[in-house]
Amino acid sequence: MSTLFSSSKPSRAIAATLALAFALPALAAIMKLDASKSQVGIVFKQMNVPVDAKFKKFSASIDYNEAKPESSKAAVEIDLASFDLGDPEYNKEVLKKEWFNTAQFPKANFVSSTMQAAGAGKLSVKGKLTIKGKTVDVSFPLSVKKDGANQVFDGSLPIKRLAFNIGEGEWKDTGMVADEVVIKFHVVTHS
Repeated sequence: MSTLFSSSKPSRAIAATLALAFALPALAAIMKLDASKSQVGIVFKQMNVPVDAKFKKFSASIDYNEAKPESSKAAVEIDLASFDLGDPEYNKEVLKKEWFNTAQFPKANFVSSTMQAAGAGKLSVKGKLTIKGKTVDVSFPLSVKKDGANQVFDGSLPIKRLAFNIGEGEWKDTGMVADEVVIKFHVVTHS
């Protein structure tokens, strides 16, 4: 009769116990989004005047390992219909086919592929950004800091809106709305 701790299998039992002991803290590393303190917005120029807007609904899943940042992962999903330019008429306009086409593409997504340490409190992040059915490889710097029991992630991701077909037809003209858009985010998480 064989048991888990029999003399013929002690090393397997110890290895299994050690693996479980190391796996549990790794599983606990996934952090919860504090939506009340987090925000995702964009900055773009319309007729050469900077415009700030925000997304009211988004979710983020971050598995951050401070000791080994290269093992960290992040995923963000944005509800495009929650886009707020501060005016109900403008908000309705950007949901249309020419802009976000939220009827067909209700969400934008980012999924990290790599995170590398880039100095104290800084990471270099690469991943895939999908908006309006188009997926583009992106990279951006990210700052990370502790705030009590919270972890705070701040970053800016510059994109070209036309790479995602945001602004079709007459709106492809970048004289009215610039091609350059900066996605800015401040994400606060807790364990």
